[in-house]
Parts: sequence; C-alpha cells; structure tokens
Amino acid sequence: MSSATLHRLPLAGVLRLGRPSDIWFKPALSVVAAVAPPNLTLLALGRLDLAMYTMAGSLCALYGHHRPYAARARVLAWVVLGMVGGLAVSLLAASLTGDAVVLVTVGAVMAAVQKTVCDATRLGPPAHVVLTFISSASLFAPQTLGQVPGHIGLALAAGAWAWLVGMAPGLLRPYGPERRATAQALNSAAAYADTRGTADGHARARAASAAAIHAAWQSLLAPGARPDRTRRALERLLVRAEVALAAPADTDPARLRAWARKLRGTARIPRVESPRESADELLGVETELAQPRRPLRHRLAPLAPIAARTAIGCALAGYASLALGVGRPYWALVTAASLYQANVTLTWSRGIQRVVGNVVGVLLFAALAPLAHLHPAVLVLCCLALNFGAEALIGRNYWLGSVCVTPMALLVTEFAHAQNPAELITERVADTLVGALVGFGAAVAVTNRRAGDRLEHALTTAERARESAARLLAEPHPAPRALESARRALAAALADLRATADAASGEWWQRALPEERVVLAEQTGHRTLAATVRRQGFVPQNYDDQVQDQDRGHDPGRTTEGIRP
Repeated sequence: MSSATLHRLPLAGVLRLGRPSDIWFKPALSVVAAVAPPNLTLLALGRLDLAMYTMAGSLCALYGHHRPYAARARVLAWVVLGMVGGLAVSLLAASLTGDAVVLVTVGAVMAAVQKTVCDATRLGPPAHVVLTFISSASLFAPQTLGQVPGHIGLALAAGAWAWLVGMAPGLLRPYGPERRATAQALNSAAAYADTRGTADGHARARAASAAAIHAAWQSLLAPGARPDRTRRALERLLVRAEVALAAPADTDPARLRAWARKLRGTARIPRVESPRESADELLGVETELAQPRRPLRHRLAPLAPIAARTAIGCALAGYASLALGVGRPYWALVTAASLYQANVTLTWSRGIQRVVGNVVGVLLFAALAPLAHLHPAVLVLCCLALNFGAEALIGRNYWLGSVCVTPMALLVTEFAHAQNPAELITERVADTLVGALVGFGAAVAVTNRRAGDRLEHALTTAERARESAARLLAEPHPAPRALESARRALAAALADLRATADAASGEWWQRALPEERVVLAEQTGHRTLAATVRRQGFVPQNYDDQVQDQDRGHDPGRTTEGIRP
C-alpha cells in the first residue's frame, strides 16, 4: 500500500478565516466598475434579459490584479478572448440542440479545457471557475443561431470595457504590482530573519521567504518589462531580501519592514546600494529576460490527470442532477468544477467550503429575494453589492466569498423574469450537494500518479541547478554574470520543488514519495544559495558554519509527513 493512502481528510481549520489580501479592494471595486455601466444601460433600455451576456465580458475584470500592467494588458486580452470563445461554443451548442445530456457533456469538456489552460498558464484567481460558470450557464439559455452574433457582440463590448477598468489603475500607480510584490518579499524575508535561522519554524519561514522572493522576481522580469530607474531600485531592494534569506542572523528585520512600508503607497522608493560589482547593472537580469519560456504543450502534459478528473467529475455531476430532475444541471457541473485543486486533500477542503458557503448563501438569497423583487433597479443594485462582497471576502476563505456568490448567481437568473425563490433554493442546494459528492468521488477515483513523476522531475532539476552553482563557486574567479544566472536558476528550482512537493503530498493512490531526498535537496540548495551571496562579499565569511548548524538543529516545524521541511 502506498503511503499516500494514509492521508486523513482534514476538518479542523477548513473554515478558519485568514487575513484579507493586501489588495482585496481592487478586484472588488473593479468588478463593480465593470459590471455597473452595462447592467444599468440594459436596465434603462428595459433589456435586463441580456445581462448574462454582458456579465460574461464584465467579469473578466476579476483577473490579473497581481500582474504588472504590461503583462496584465496581454493577460486580460486573452481572458476576454477565452471568455467570449467559451460563450460562443455554449451558445452555438444551445442553438443546435436541446438534449440536456449532450449539453452537459459539452460543458464538462469545456470545464476540463478551461481548468487545464488556467493551471498551465498560472492565470491566478479566480482561475477557471468564472469561465466555467459563464459557459455552463449559457448552455441552458434559450438560443437561436440568429441571436448568437448579437450576444457575442455584447460580451465583447463588455469585455473591452473590463479591459479598460483593469488597466486604469496603471495611470496613477504604474509600478503598483511590482512595488507590492517587492514589499511582500521584504516582509517575508523579515519574518525569516526574526527566526535568526534557528528558531522554531525557521524552515517553513525560509520556504515562504524564498517563494515570495521568487514571485517578486517574476513580477519584475515579467514579459514586456523594460529596465528603468524604478525597476532598478526595486531590484536592489529585492536583492536585500535575498541577502536576508542567506544570512538571517546578520539581518535587521525592522529595516526590511520599514522599506516594505515605504513601498505600499506612492512614496519615493528607498535607495540602497546594490550588492553587486556594479551599481548600475544587476547581473543576470538581461540573461533571464532573454531565456525562452517552456512551450505550452510541455506545461499541459503533466496536467492530463487533472483534466480527466475535471471532465469526468463535471459530466457525472451534471448527469446525476438530470437524473434527479433538477432543472439547472449546470449548477452541479460548476460545483464539481470549482472543487478541483492541486490534489485530493485540497479538493476535499474546497468541497467543504463550497457546501457551507452555498448553504449559507441560499439563506441570504431568501432574505434578499423579496427586496430584489420590488423593482429591477433594486435587483441590479443587489447584484452589484454582492459582487463587491464576494471579492472583498473570498480572500479570507473561499466559503465566505461563496456566501455572496451564491445569492448573486441566483439573482442573475431573475434578470429575464422573477422566479419562485423556494424552487430556486431547493434546486441550488440539491445541485450543490450532488456536485460536491460526485465531484469529490471523481477526484478520488481518477488517480494522478504523475504527481510523483513531477516531484521526481522537480527534484532532479533542483539537484542539477545546485550542482551547477556549486561548480561555479568552486572556481577561483567565477564570472559574475554566470554565477548570478546560476543562483537565479537554483532559486527558481527550489521554489518549484516546494510547490510540487506540497501538491504531491496531498495526492492519493501513488507510490511512496522521496521525503528525505526532498528535505536534503532543500537544505543543500539553500546552503548553496547562501554561499553565492557570501561569495559576493555581503554575508559574513563564517556563514557556512551558521547554515550547517541550523540544518543540523531540531526544528519542530519540520516533519517528513507530507514532505514539509
């Protein structure tokens, strides 16, 4: 029996509220700004029945808020095209057939494609869920071929407006995303420095700091980024975070946090000396910008089990809903699609959150329905308020955001005409339970043995990157640019190893994972990273001894279960 079969499904902490995102208000305000003008225009024209199509484009404003604006422009454009493309397929299918089984099958296949592409491109929240909600709901909208072009045009127009809404903050803070990412890296490095590299939980803090620093570099080096004075200043601060990661005992956490605070607003970026041989150039940046990205097909291949899991789970959930006689099987389909996370354990947690959020949400809908029925304008305003609430709360826990998403989705069904609230509530609860149970059953039944293969690959990549950096360190006078590039490659490999190990640790039905090898690879990898920074002369010469002492020390936060170093 594989060790993966011994995982227990968690209950404690699944509904615990976390801290809100630093920019929770940005997607919340953006979605209101994107949804309000089209809906209010349709309200004035007396055509709220078309709101579903404009909302398809408007909801694209939820994406890309963590990306620099040059990259965001491209991402939002692709999201709009993906949203409208899914809508077009759904409307064509709805106009060509009324067979519910065929429509559910089409919806399940589209959900799998949307899930896979979003994961492969690392689109970020809300990922495939909103895309699947729109395309699945559109499958069951009464449609004729002659109406399709007009409805697609409405979605495109609203999507163009959502693109403008998403890009508008760049006029005031053109470097806002990069500043926030650098601030998060500085704060994470300060948290690790607080442990001095030896206190309880230092390994977890080190992994979190390395991930935040890597994410900040990804932001600064995003496609379309052009070196300028502001980015150079942020890069120098980020290098200071890397120094703290290498030498926590010799770092002042308060200073890192002070720099982070100054990055939050529009104040001038703190100027620090560059820990490089030249104050005018950060070595390795141009090299990294010139490196080609992995082809999309190579990123899609490891996700085949997740795609199969999504397609099968969504299809079975929709079929089960049809068998029960529920009139809106796409609710069960979307519920199943929303569950699938990186592994079975996380999928279970999301299922609990989804059920709790939806049940509380239908109670909120029961309270709002009489108010929304007073006037169409009140209905639109309620939906706008729920849009804001969903994005403001979902960062604290998925279930809390679902409390607002559920009544919003139910109210949207009333844009065409008022419906029986009791019937809507009954069907939504039934579809939620069916989608969650069937969807999780599919996650357990459809194995993902490639999780172990991906971990092996990540381990090999990290070990090779460490060996490459170690060879350069062994040279009397390594080329600074080569050493910097090797260090960047190692940092990226270690971040990927941690993410891959976390995903594999919660997957079922696979061979035993190389837990000790992962721990050793991370220890030696971070030690080599520290040595590269020391080689540049900004870490005390005795730091190697400090690193070896802390790696030999006992850390209650380290455990081989789940491969958590």
